[in-house]
Amino acid sequence: MTSIHIFPLQSQGYQSHHTGFQLIVVIIIFIISLMDTTYSYAEDLAHSGEEEPHNGSVLCLPNRHNLDISRCSSLGPFSYLERMANLGVLFPLQGIPGKSPEGTLLHLDVRYGEVVRQNAPVFASLEDAVNRDKVVRWIDSPLSYISYIDEAVVDGNRYYMIGYGEWMTAVEISRIGSPSRFQGIIFERPPERPFGWILYPIEVKKTPGFEKDDYTGEFFNRYQLVQVFHEEEIDGLMWFMIAPDKWVPEKQEWYRVISRVIPNTTTPESVDINRWIEVNLYEQTISIYENNRIIFATLVSTGIAPFWTQPGMFQIYEKYEYTPMRGSFEIDRSDAYYLEDVPWTMYYDGSYALHGAYWHNGFGSVRSRGCINIAVADSRWIFEWAEIGDWVYIWDPSGETPTDPNLYGPGGA
Repeated sequence: MTSIHIFPLQSQGYQSHHTGFQLIVVIIIFIISLMDTTYSYAEDLAHSGEEEPHNGSVLCLPNRHNLDISRCSSLGPFSYLERMANLGVLFPLQGIPGKSPEGTLLHLDVRYGEVVRQNAPVFASLEDAVNRDKVVRWIDSPLSYISYIDEAVVDGNRYYMIGYGEWMTAVEISRIGSPSRFQGIIFERPPERPFGWILYPIEVKKTPGFEKDDYTGEFFNRYQLVQVFHEEEIDGLMWFMIAPDKWVPEKQEWYRVISRVIPNTTTPESVDINRWIEVNLYEQTISIYENNRIIFATLVSTGIAPFWTQPGMFQIYEKYEYTPMRGSFEIDRSDAYYLEDVPWTMYYDGSYALHGAYWHNGFGSVRSRGCINIAVADSRWIFEWAEIGDWVYIWDPSGETPTDPNLYGPGGA
């Protein structure tokens, strides 16, 4: 290699002005030396026939579109995105295209109370209630709720006016502060996949099945709305992926974990107008359809055995903003009910009706005596949408609900 000599400069000023130039020259010579050495090593390696010791593959970019994966390795982020796409998950995640109805639908013009004593007396006046005299009737149903229009406090005791000229005491009545505030969802456009509500708080798993103890520490709460991206059956139990790598079982012990809505764009047989109400007895959900698309959905509570809600095709024939309901099926009246001012009622088959239920918050589970219980705000939304003659399609995809009409009575709340 050619030697280079750098001669010292005689002039101090001249040296001061050219020190930087000398330093640059030295750096350039050092870089040329490195390049020459590297080239010689690569040339020698090629002549020897040996392979480069760190020969690797190029990873595919995390972009699924217009990508020739034969020229790269489908590992890392690309592999994860491919796995999620095969399970129905595309990024960025899109939410459910809808919102809850207006909160004003929760308002009721009626105040309610639960009758907490058997054979509760109803008195002819406030004075008679104070003196517990002149009973005009008794409320003796095991399930009884009253509505009251006024109240009074006498000598520290509270009394409720449940009708003109009818009073009850707070000894027999427990006021209901507020009905369930649960609300369903109005759709701005059709959802892309099934969705549903979590019915009981549950910790999600990273994978389906109980074999691996891979719980995430994250809990989903009651009535939390989720999408269902994928489902898988393991040991006879269905599992649903409700978010990327977050799985819940359909059931756990004795209760259901999730109630789903699977949008249906096929008009049910016999429906001769382009609008209908669909009740899924297995999922305990109700969906409203118009112009062949779902526009509203929420949870319901239908009949508990042996007071099932009958499957079939029906039509709404009467509507009432508020109406009383009472009845019983057993001879000993052990199943009797007495309900005042049931809101937003739509009768579709004898005494069977869609209506608001202010007396419980168990939506998503069976518990009625045949009617279709709906949260108050949701029942009002459906009531205002529905018209006399609208079809009500009730079905059970599991086939567990009896279809023999001889098993069904007049219906109940």
